[in-house]
Amino acid sequence: MKKALSYIAYALSYTFWYTMSLLPMSLLYVFSDCLYLLVGKVVKYRHKVIWKNLKDSFPEKDEAELQRIEREFYHYFCDYLVETIKLLNMSKRELRQRMVFTGIEEMNELLEKGVSCAVYLGHYGNWELITSLPLWVSEKAQCCQVYHPLNNERFDKLFKSVREKHHALCIPMAETLRQVVSYRQKKQPIVIGYIADQAPFWNNIHHWVDFLNHDTPVLTGSERIIKKTGQAVFYGDVSRVRRGYYQCDFKLITTEPAKYKDWEITDKYFQLLEETIRRQPELYLWSHKRWKRTREEFNLRYDEKTGRVSLEPLDEIIRKKDKE
Repeated sequence: MKKALSYIAYALSYTFWYTMSLLPMSLLYVFSDCLYLLVGKVVKYRHKVIWKNLKDSFPEKDEAELQRIEREFYHYFCDYLVETIKLLNMSKRELRQRMVFTGIEEMNELLEKGVSCAVYLGHYGNWELITSLPLWVSEKAQCCQVYHPLNNERFDKLFKSVREKHHALCIPMAETLRQVVSYRQKKQPIVIGYIADQAPFWNNIHHWVDFLNHDTPVLTGSERIIKKTGQAVFYGDVSRVRRGYYQCDFKLITTEPAKYKDWEITDKYFQLLEETIRRQPELYLWSHKRWKRTREEFNLRYDEKTGRVSLEPLDEIIRKKDKE
């Protein structure tokens, strides 16, 4: 019964998605404007999370400016949804117009020499359009993107089919190193995208950065893989030119990652990402709890004797410490 309901939900979702994707963008943006009234005005989707993130990130901005950013975020978020829907039936020609990559020549020169390239990205702008990169890079390269598989296999398959439409392979995060090494052994150059601004799990916190006025735990696995496999490192600086049209400027960080000290590349990535966000703050994904894991709680969970991080409920950890 459960499988049947799951299949029905998938079939209905796919039918809706496909039907909507047939509409021209002009009509989809009308739908987005209506959705904004519901999401941004009536429901006020995740308002408390968004407002806290904005206030803590921009203490120098007054309330009126923060309210403006929040309104524009809701508008952008609804546009992001309809633009992602359209991807299912967007032509290559239109996609090349809506997402333009600059600085691509330097990357292609490296790929022609057999050098694989890593691209650091954030949850900024419409990152789903980055999957059109295979339309711009050397034919010698295989484009890949690291992602978190969805729990529902059917919906995971649906999202993968959209993201892989232009042959940008989706790699589950847990398989990243194995897949990258496999391509290296075959001497197949790749371009791999790392959206590396997620909050790491407690037991995967090894480094903190000052990011948007927050003491922020960050993922470091990307840098480890980059150094281990000798990938050239780029940052994808995304901007929205106008509604529905984006530009991603590839900025080379280094072709010799092994020469960098631990986490220097990660630090550089977050520095560049913050510069991008401050330029057009409404285009960042403010609705997720990026700073839900604090150093104070990490210190409570960390055992100096064993070097391990407890994953028990915080109340239980505090109770045990009080007994000591």
